[in-house]
Amino acid sequence: MSHLNPIIYDTVYGQEAFNEIGVSEEDETYIYKYPTVYIVKDADKQKNYSVYVGETTDIKRRTVEHIKNDSRDRADWWELNHSNTAEMYVIGHEHFNKSMTLDIENKMMQYMASVDVVKRVNNRRTNQQNLYYSYDEMEKIFSEIWLKLRTFDERLFPLERTIRDSALFKASPFHKLTVEQLDAKDKIMTTIETNLKNRTKKGKLIVVEGDAGSGKTVLMSSLFYELNQLSKDESENPILRGTSQFLLVNHDQQLKVYEEIAQKLGIYTSDKQKTVLKPTPFINKYSENEPVDVVIVDEAHLLLTQGKQSYTGKNQLDDLLKRARVVVAVFDKKQILSREQYWEADELDKRLAETKKAGNLITLNKQLRINAGEATIDWIRSLIDQKSIKPLPKKDEKGYEIKFFDSPKALQDAIVTKAKDKDFGISRILATFDWPYSSRKDDNGHPWHVEIGDWKMPWNLQVPAKDNKQKKLNQKLAWAEQPQTIGEVGSTFTIQGFDLNYAGVIIGPSVKYRGGKIVFDKTASENSKAIQRRTLKNGEKKDVSDDMLRNELNVLLSRGVNGLYIYAVDDELRAALKKGI
Repeated sequence: MSHLNPIIYDTVYGQEAFNEIGVSEEDETYIYKYPTVYIVKDADKQKNYSVYVGETTDIKRRTVEHIKNDSRDRADWWELNHSNTAEMYVIGHEHFNKSMTLDIENKMMQYMASVDVVKRVNNRRTNQQNLYYSYDEMEKIFSEIWLKLRTFDERLFPLERTIRDSALFKASPFHKLTVEQLDAKDKIMTTIETNLKNRTKKGKLIVVEGDAGSGKTVLMSSLFYELNQLSKDESENPILRGTSQFLLVNHDQQLKVYEEIAQKLGIYTSDKQKTVLKPTPFINKYSENEPVDVVIVDEAHLLLTQGKQSYTGKNQLDDLLKRARVVVAVFDKKQILSREQYWEADELDKRLAETKKAGNLITLNKQLRINAGEATIDWIRSLIDQKSIKPLPKKDEKGYEIKFFDSPKALQDAIVTKAKDKDFGISRILATFDWPYSSRKDDNGHPWHVEIGDWKMPWNLQVPAKDNKQKKLNQKLAWAEQPQTIGEVGSTFTIQGFDLNYAGVIIGPSVKYRGGKIVFDKTASENSKAIQRRTLKNGEKKDVSDDMLRNELNVLLSRGVNGLYIYAVDDELRAALKKGI
């Protein structure tokens, strides 16, 4: 009998597993003689799961190894082996080979780490595979496996679409890297190992450049996880064994995501301290006299280049270089949003030139977020970079949709419709910071709104969750993932670093169209950190608003994976956009 569908057996986990599993005669070959993938799960009193995903060419032998050997060295296996509630799924398929089971194991770890009810994934490795026989079948077979697993436990195995929409999934270290990302990762790892051979030196800088959507976050997540795994006591890498690594990000929403990844994958220091922090707490906690080994900074363009409030230094990157042997900084100058993050051109050029001369400037060129043809991507980049509106391609070759609206209400209705469609992912409304906002409510106790004529909608982080249960869930969710945010307008403060299926962008009055070019009007912006002057080293107070407002537009227009909907407040800009259709 042919088995073109997954074969899955559910059994208790333990010594008696294969006495009770009851494998049928026709399935024995695919369970006992073919490679298999397996999942061991255990639930706590709150019905949250710890899971382990593995693959093996001999499921009986591998299970015995876990029971007899792994529990001696690893606390996670000791807990599983002494649990009365642990279960195991054994997965077989007629088309399984070693490469495919490694690939499916890796993808299963990625999915498991993105499931809300999974509190811990106890794996130690990633197993990305290159091309192999039956490679083109892997995605289909995986989806069939996942669908069948849902018949056993829908909480542990939710809909694939739900997982793929999650910020945890999108930032997962288990993504299959592109050739460009793999090359970059290899270069970074080589540089780190070279510099950690002599652990008396500090301050080596590696810079990773790339436009929004070029895959920088996934690369850093993968790098962070691998460095952590290679630092374990059982690591076979003598240079990285026992090293320390930290991931920093100066963005509250992204911090949530990285903290959740670290918690689920058990990424802590050897003394159980946090490894994911914002830059200022890290600088305040760690001393120049006892540098850590590696610091990875995602969104390094958000690092402060002047002092403020709790940060009393002058430049956060310099302070990090004094506290780490190697700093890997992900940097995109087109995403600097505040005068407090502004770099003087000559200083930035000098820093990048020195990094390039040392062979440590890495550039990611491929666009991985915006699922559009080159002509459409060029249209978006020209609007932002050249401030020009080119004719919009008649039909995008990949189906990417750009649409202009005559009113904010029409744009809102279109985005709400997309968000309700189960065939699409998360879609939200965003806007330039051209309407007042504060974390505190206004003098009348009302939330702050984006208001255009008789239409208005609350700014982000103001609409309450529907109940206490959702409020608790929201503590671990990025802004766009929270269900009530379909009734809010997002900003760079809540959406930078994330993507949306469709982004509905309200371009406010700070962006105008005059004399055939886009211009920025700082008098129409409410973003004080973008429009106030920056004091330079020579004492000059420089107006940097043009760059900051353009960067704000860049962040907003580069969020949509499959579509970009636009309403422009400025009449001339709205007319120019529609004229280009």
